[in-house]
Amino acid sequence: MSRVCELTGKGPMTGNNVSHANNKTRRRFLPNLNDVTLQSEALGRGIKLRISAHALRSVDHRGGLDKFLAKAKDTDLSANALKVKKEIAKAQAAEA
Repeated sequence: MSRVCELTGKGPMTGNNVSHANNKTRRRFLPNLNDVTLQSEALGRGIKLRISAHALRSVDHRGGLDKFLAKAKDTDLSANALKVKKEIAKAQAAEA
């Protein structure tokens, strides 16, 4: 499993550990990824995703998975999330 958020594309970053003596050694900052099941209103089922805690807050802020994916850029989404976005768009078009 890669350490990349499926909704935002957030991945590992690099930086330095800095000691009291100002010695610097390289380190990695990993995103806070969680396995969650988000409910889709249009599909009527849950979607399993591996997303960061920041993305989970963003989904809640925007009003759910459907609304988040509607505004999300396709370049940021994983292949799985992009497939779900297209399914939701098709379901919403059929409903309207």
